[in-house]
Amino acid sequence: MRMKSFLARVLKRDTRGVSTVEFALISIPFFVILLGGSDLSHHAYVRSQLQGALADSARRASVEDPAFAAAGTTLEERIENTVKERVDPIAPGAEYTITISSFYDFSGIGNPEKLLTDNNGDGIYDAAEDDCFEDLNANGEYDLDTGRSGVGGANDVVFYHARVTMPRLFPVSKLLGGSGTIALEASSAVRNQPYADQALPPVLCGV
Repeated sequence: MRMKSFLARVLKRDTRGVSTVEFALISIPFFVILLGGSDLSHHAYVRSQLQGALADSARRASVEDPAFAAAGTTLEERIENTVKERVDPIAPGAEYTITISSFYDFSGIGNPEKLLTDNNGDGIYDAAEDDCFEDLNANGEYDLDTGRSGVGGANDVVFYHARVTMPRLFPVSKLLGGSGTIALEASSAVRNQPYADQALPPVLCGV
């Protein structure tokens, strides 16, 4: 009995290994915070490179004869490949979706085509009322979205949007029940230089 009591007192005073136990308790949340912060920093860096590459490509494409070192048979392909060359080294395994739309002017972005004649005054285009509109995308129809696919022509406004889906650098989110991938987006709007006369949109009525 005395021996048990003695051992209990000795073990009670023995603090060896306490630091190891304490570190084991705090290590998991510590590394989660550390890796999570690193993951967020990586996302911010990739997004800044994506935005920079897209803006640079947009400015370069706004001239009459843009020069791109990237491969591609069309200007749109060269723009996409330029963005990929900048972002791929820091975002391995990334997938890209880049859309390019051109508009007659900045006011056309996100807005319907201009209604010039509203015969019944309801603020809505009515073909039956022989209303007239400015066909900004020149497709012969009244549209709620005036954008045209591609980089457009002289003096047109071009809207570039890039979406990158990539695996997370660290699996912290997945360990916490989240997704192992993340989507980052960037956009840029640039007016093409006036290297020629801008094509005037036709006015159509009752179509």
